[in-house]
Amino acid sequence: MMHIHLDPLGGVAGDMFVAALLDLRPDLAPPAMAAVRAAGLGDDIDLAFVPFSDGILAGSRFDVAESPTRGLSGRGAGQVQAVGHRHVHEHRHAHVHAHPPHADDAPGDASGHGGAYVYQRAKPHSHTRWFDIRARLEASALEPAVCRRAIEIFSLLAEAEARVHDKPVADVSFHEVGAWDSIADIVAAAFLIESLMPCEWSIGAIPIGSGLVSTAHGMLPVPAPATALLLDGFLCFDDGLTGERVTPTGAAIIRHLQPARGIGQAPRRLGKSAHGFGTRRLPGRSNVLRVLEFEAAASRVDADRVAVINFEIDDQTPEDLAEGLDKLRGVEGVIDVTQHAATGKRGRAMAAVQLLAKPEWAETVSAACFSETTTLGLRMQVTDRLILSRHEALASDGVRVKFAQRPAGLTAKADIKDVADADGHAGRQRLRDCAVSEVRSK
Repeated sequence: MMHIHLDPLGGVAGDMFVAALLDLRPDLAPPAMAAVRAAGLGDDIDLAFVPFSDGILAGSRFDVAESPTRGLSGRGAGQVQAVGHRHVHEHRHAHVHAHPPHADDAPGDASGHGGAYVYQRAKPHSHTRWFDIRARLEASALEPAVCRRAIEIFSLLAEAEARVHDKPVADVSFHEVGAWDSIADIVAAAFLIESLMPCEWSIGAIPIGSGLVSTAHGMLPVPAPATALLLDGFLCFDDGLTGERVTPTGAAIIRHLQPARGIGQAPRRLGKSAHGFGTRRLPGRSNVLRVLEFEAAASRVDADRVAVINFEIDDQTPEDLAEGLDKLRGVEGVIDVTQHAATGKRGRAMAAVQLLAKPEWAETVSAACFSETTTLGLRMQVTDRLILSRHEALASDGVRVKFAQRPAGLTAKADIKDVADADGHAGRQRLRDCAVSEVRSK
């Protein structure tokens, strides 16, 4: 299966994500543009997928802008036109707000910290409700799967803004021109994600940014509150550059992808790399989102993630602990339970216990550990796991034979439970050997 790793060297924005994937797969540019048009993008909006180089790296940009032949006077009276994009990262994106501009908002330029945004308002109350955008997408000629993805991404963005401003999602609105920017980015992203399926995704640590950004609500900290909600759980770091490094649209896209944190330990073969540029030059580095395409190496080792839970017991009788651990083995989500002897403080004998569990069941399994043992604390981490490819077959006498594909070749072992009734060690060994020989010969 293909694996795509997102390397946010400059940050993450909707246009950078689209540009990077199109730079990876330029053959998808025409159908991606067609998908955006199918979403209802008018002829007065130009789409451009263009090669770009900053003198350090070469890649592509994805631009959405009003046609230069259409003047400001030709715009709808209720639109908000972004006439300058001078925020630190120069991403195109819509800031969402849960109410329209106030009637006393003055027309003209409204600039923020560092020229973060410059808006020219033709009239107040220039906004498009998320409800209307969703209805427009649902009524469009988009492929159903692409439409669903686009709505899911937009929903994440709208829900985050609704939480930030304590408003119902139905009341969330987008700036008019910003809405078209976001619709183009999100629909193109949805099309590309769907086109690359099946695909695994991962992402590196994300530059968090700092400072302030100017929005319809006034000056907001970076990352913007909605962006911070969408980045919950992702690995972030401060690379020393101020300004907005992740846009709300970019954050919503990666939240939709639910990528793994890093490429993991499973060996993969690196194929192509590509770069999606933002519009501003960052000091000392390229303003890009890099994507790396991997293919699974010719290996018989699979990989997944597992929750590892550890604790020690020194005040529970061995008999009761054995019963408790046996019950833990039956808890849903538990993969394995082991214990070994250990020595604690003041030379006290104790049992060290380790559980492996499916990550999504970690909370339930942790609660069961507290219930079935006397431990007062747990240590837990979710980590990568390498697993040999395995399968089993059934011999004619009902003995299950388990196969494992090791680097040196296929190995087989009969399930000990299925030969337990045989007489003595020799009898069990004879049944195992017969079962393995029979299944191998098939």
